[in-house]
Amino acid sequence: MALVAALALGASGGLGFAAAESLADDDAPTSTATNGPTTPTVQDVDATAEPVASVAEALSPAVVQLETGTGLGSGFVYDADAGLIMTAAHVVDGSRSVTVRLADGRSVEGEVVGTDDGSDIAVVRVDTDGLTAATLALDDPVAVGQLAVAIGSPFGLDQTVTSGVVSAVGRSVETPGGAVPMIQTDAPINPGNSGGALADRNGRVIGVNDSIASESGGNVGVGFAIPIETAKAVADRLVEGLPITNGYLGVSAADATGERSGAQVVEVETGSPGGEAGIEPGDVITSLDGDPIASAADLVAAVRSREPGTEVTVGVERQGDEVEVALTLGEAPTG
Repeated sequence: MALVAALALGASGGLGFAAAESLADDDAPTSTATNGPTTPTVQDVDATAEPVASVAEALSPAVVQLETGTGLGSGFVYDADAGLIMTAAHVVDGSRSVTVRLADGRSVEGEVVGTDDGSDIAVVRVDTDGLTAATLALDDPVAVGQLAVAIGSPFGLDQTVTSGVVSAVGRSVETPGGAVPMIQTDAPINPGNSGGALADRNGRVIGVNDSIASESGGNVGVGFAIPIETAKAVADRLVEGLPITNGYLGVSAADATGERSGAQVVEVETGSPGGEAGIEPGDVITSLDGDPIASAADLVAAVRSREPGTEVTVGVERQGDEVEVALTLGEAPTG
């Protein structure tokens, strides 16, 4: 089985955490998404030029390299006025400050504003001028087959540009604190790419590069990025000092065995939304709001991606019968 590994580059050259595997409209104008009053932002892409080269020219000024006492990774400026940089949480794991190497060659100290292991997103703040903010492709659907350009620091080689396509969307990938539905891409990414930008052909960020599936630890064309909508929502709460809230079902599950596909319920917490709705140990959860659930990681990702208070319909296989259970998700406990 391939291994899903984080892409922070350790000081010794090794990988970070490892866990078991679990469009934008190409013709859309480049100004459809905004990040707030940040100045300046990356330039528009010339649609008549080489597409990857145009994306690299536009987005590279916003991409940075992050160095800690234990390794390095990547990030990108998303709010120039406030000096905010988005990255992966495992890149800054345990650090209160990092060294930020900007695209123009300057090195400045950055403060870790906050991290969330569940989504694997972190925010770093720098106090300097001359920053350029990336444009985020918020609220635009990502389509399988669209161009995907990754920019980051694989093996410490800063400002490295690779390209491919979006291979799939909604892949459930485990993080240090849960699971997230991610974008899958074949754009080559390697250790050190974590936290860097995955962009569309217009130079807008569609995801935060996070991990790869590989038996060797190197790129084999199966990489994963946290969707920018998820990343930005978490980043905003971290900056505001607010807790990260996630949906809560209240069941523990394992992958269904045999010919069945789904998440088999092992335990149900008393008084939880799942328990109150009648979900029982032995049930196999096969869908959530009509979306297929093929594994326990799928279930975790689907529940965590919804806000507490969301009404959902859970498809359950019980002793050969298919039933639907309606319930309202609670808020995941902290600590």
